[in-house]
Amino acid sequence: MIETNRPAAAPAEDEPDLLRDQFRQLLRYRRLIGAGIGIGLLGGVYLGVSTADTYVATADVVLRAPTDDPFNPSLAPDKAINIGSERQVALSSSIANEAAKKLGVSPSGFAALRSGLQVTNPPQTMVLRFTYTASSPKEAAKRANAMTEAYLLKRQESLDATRDRMVKGYQEQRDPISKQLDDLAKQINAMPAGPARDAAYSSKTDLQSKVNTLSGNISKLQALDMTPGRVTSSATAPAGADGPGIVMSLALGAAVGLALGLLAAWVRLVFDPAPRSEGDVARALRAPVLGYLPRDKTGGGPMLAAGEADPRLAEEYRSVAFRLAYDSRFADRRRLLVVAPRGSSEIAAAVAVNLAASFAETGKDVLLIEADLRTPVLASQLPTDSSGRPRWSQAQGGAAAGKSGPQHGDAEWPDGRQLVVDAGESGAFDLIPGQRVRNVARALTSARATRLVSEADSPNATVVVLAPPVLSYADALALVDRVDGVLVVCDPRAVHRSDLSRIRELISGAGGTVLGAVLHAPLPGEKRGRGKDRDGAAAAEPAAASATRAQPQPQPLAYEVDEQHIPGDGTDTVALRTVRPGRR
Repeated sequence: MIETNRPAAAPAEDEPDLLRDQFRQLLRYRRLIGAGIGIGLLGGVYLGVSTADTYVATADVVLRAPTDDPFNPSLAPDKAINIGSERQVALSSSIANEAAKKLGVSPSGFAALRSGLQVTNPPQTMVLRFTYTASSPKEAAKRANAMTEAYLLKRQESLDATRDRMVKGYQEQRDPISKQLDDLAKQINAMPAGPARDAAYSSKTDLQSKVNTLSGNISKLQALDMTPGRVTSSATAPAGADGPGIVMSLALGAAVGLALGLLAAWVRLVFDPAPRSEGDVARALRAPVLGYLPRDKTGGGPMLAAGEADPRLAEEYRSVAFRLAYDSRFADRRRLLVVAPRGSSEIAAAVAVNLAASFAETGKDVLLIEADLRTPVLASQLPTDSSGRPRWSQAQGGAAAGKSGPQHGDAEWPDGRQLVVDAGESGAFDLIPGQRVRNVARALTSARATRLVSEADSPNATVVVLAPPVLSYADALALVDRVDGVLVVCDPRAVHRSDLSRIRELISGAGGTVLGAVLHAPLPGEKRGRGKDRDGAAAAEPAAASATRAQPQPQPLAYEVDEQHIPGDGTDTVALRTVRPGRR
């Protein structure tokens, strides 16, 4: 008695595992990441070349406000000077014109002279920093100093002009009053003593006070220190280019390109409907991934081939078979339905044949039923023999076949044919080959098909059924109520997550259970997508039918009952021969 165990619940993935899984998923889009790095490197080369002959010189100027007492602590220069406005003035065309005159720049080079200047203000300071960029270090320093001197000169002229206008205004107010005061003084000298003279003296005092006030304002303005500012750091010729250099530019470009490529890969990953990992397949089917078939390096070939060509493939099939054998949902009934989502059933057929060989290697009496009645090709692609093995329920099946017979010119399936497949060192198993019929649904739901599936109820027996793609035809759903354990074989890059969820819903609604999934790489020459289209599968049917008809067909056998096959004690188990996918 074989002890079976139900699969344990998958442990919750921790954050590091999720991050590693997401990073591996991003690496699937190597072309996008490589394109991003290439674009970044091109940008780095452009940056390195364009800044190779760029030199920057800097000069600093501290601004001062006009004052009559520079040592008065109550004065706040930031209140008297708008540093933002001064920065705009430093960048104005008037300053550039003054510098152009000093440098002897022609009008055609004025725009280039102005474009190389940049003026900034360090925070919390009254400093203007003049930065000039040029193609030579001496030219950069020369133009930075010229711009600084032109700004200070223009600021000095602006302050002097403001003071002169104010002084002139005060003088224009004082001069009429002074003349009036002189005239009044002459009148007072000519007046006799009395009240009139006293009133004249009072008027003279008022006029004299106004004149003194205006004269004081003029003196105060003339005493102001009008220094516009001072240069704290003159520009000097830089020792090297301002650019980061070709090496640093390439490194920076590669880093930016890598970030750009990862971003593009992440966007592509988000909008990719295909499963991003085995975990996505397991979540969509709500069943574990039992195995991932390695890529077949031989590019197809016969369906049953020597195991020495690719031992990894044989071991993967053996691993899937053992995981199924120790799953109580399969071990209790020993019935397995192998299907593909859509398109070609080539890999699904190879998986069904290999699992049958694996179960036969463990000593089981295996019956492989080809329920793909639309493109039946297993009999023509497997080494078969019509004799030498015990038959399955042949007494009942033969009676049914003999009584019913073909009706209305239709071929009936199953028709009693039973072949023995030689799996080499793995042993042998029985095959019920498919046959093209007019009404597929009636054949799959017939009593004869039900009796074939019920052979799994016999001791030490296992039944593996191969059905057409479940999303292309409803044939598999017609068998689910009798073969309730379903194995999905798919290429994760050729199927959508919504397709897998729909498969699970269809199988669950029909009363079956998804035992797991077997993943595989794309077939040689097959483009990534949703598998081969239905038209391609339909076009392959006539060729498959011709191959089936060309194969010598054994005559229906007389049914007989043989004794139960007793497996050995395990010592006769030898290496499994690889069953390769054939072209369907």
